[in-house]
Amino acid sequence: MRSPPPSHRPPTTPNSGGPNPTRRRTDEAGRKAAGSGESTAGRTALLVPSGRGQARRRGAGMKIGIIGSGHIGGTLTRRLCSLGHDVTVANSRGPQSLGELAQESGATAGTVEQAARDSEVVVVAVPLKAVPDLPTDAFAGKVVVDADNYYPERDGEIAELRDRSISSSRWTADHLQGARVVKAFNTIMAPHLMENGRPAGQAGRIALPVAGDDAEAKRTVMELVDALGFDPVDGGTLDESWRQEPGTPVYGADLDADGVRQGLAQARP
Repeated sequence: MRSPPPSHRPPTTPNSGGPNPTRRRTDEAGRKAAGSGESTAGRTALLVPSGRGQARRRGAGMKIGIIGSGHIGGTLTRRLCSLGHDVTVANSRGPQSLGELAQESGATAGTVEQAARDSEVVVVAVPLKAVPDLPTDAFAGKVVVDADNYYPERDGEIAELRDRSISSSRWTADHLQGARVVKAFNTIMAPHLMENGRPAGQAGRIALPVAGDDAEAKRTVMELVDALGFDPVDGGTLDESWRQEPGTPVYGADLDADGVRQGLAQARP
């Protein structure tokens, strides 16, 4: 069992480059880095097909479901549609609330069950407290991208997460039995996910950690990260994904690949 750190704020370290470690700034970064139910202003996505994701950009798009239309969910809807993927977006308020996002992005507005059942990859970007209410059967066998973070002030007291005895992604996987859960996109703020993608090999390309137990599922998600313009870094297993949770050196820090590897290694329980 890991003891809780003294704070959920990202520590200021020489290599972190992270947000200013104040409560206000951390909470702001947290709300933007996780699906919070709030929507983002429309922006034109940067198209940066590269490397392994390039073949899909040329017309072999995947069917991707996105659960959550807030900061991260809305941003990924726009970005993944711009890369040629067939995206269905859903939220707790129903398809009728998603008309503007669907029209802007080209996504299909659907129910949560439709977005999960009809897709190859499903992104979950909702407040963590909403995960137990998801239709578990619809996620069985799917590659599920867990973009959530646990924020006690929003999600309430969840004992095993509060004392950090398990990672939040393991908790999510336990609720979505049969899903192939991969942790990704939880460390970056939505505006940076929208605007800061770069072609592979360009100096200063931001890296994102990707953690999971299923090697094939992890590889699929790493290809998506690359196609979106970020360097994917293997973050280990779901049980090791606590190294990319709030309060760690990589959270909100926009590090390059070497920096992410170093930050994951430096994370302390």
